Amino acid sequence: MQINQALPIHCAYCFDVLIASLQKKELPKPTFQEFDVPVFITFYANKEDLRGCIGTFSSGPLSQQLAKYTYLSAFKDSRFPPIQTKELNSLDVGVSLLVNFQKGKKWNQWEVGKHGIIIDFQEGGREYGATFLPEVAAEEGWDINTTLEHLIAKAGYRKNYQNILDKIQLTTYETSKAKMTYAEYLELKK
Repeated sequence: MQINQALPIHCAYCFDVLIASLQKKELPKPTFQEFDVPVFITFYANKEDLRGCIGTFSSGPLSQQLAKYTYLSAFKDSRFPPIQTKELNSLDVGVSLLVNFQKGKKWNQWEVGKHGIIIDFQEGGREYGATFLPEVAAEEGWDINTTLEHLIAKAGYRKNYQNILDKIQLTTYETSKAKMTYAEYLELKK
């Protein structure tokens, strides 16, 4: 097993945490190797509808990260109501472990579908920052320019994005991702 690799057992643990939280039971003990890593947990309903996604760029013990961000993604993503037990059959969970961070890149020094990007810049005395995971641009069908246009808007900058491209401090990263449906989870638990 390669360290910093997302595995099906990590997804199963996220479902364990979700179910324990819904049933107000004690969290299960992890059965996988621990290592420190930043994570994002993403829930989808009906295969493709985003249902929650929260994570961190700070490293921490994997089991603690999975438990914390599963809970936050399922119940505290302000874009969605909390997940309910009746939704379990429609859910998929995705675990993204963030790896290979590289700072100091120019705004166009990254590949769609391979890299996640973090942007930071200052304009008019204000600081801006935002990120997209590697799959976002590819899933949306965006090129580099379109991705940056959307990411700069996500950061809260409302003027012409092309005016600040040279001010962007860009960090790239990659993800190791695993995904599991609730049906696959139930099969694994048999």
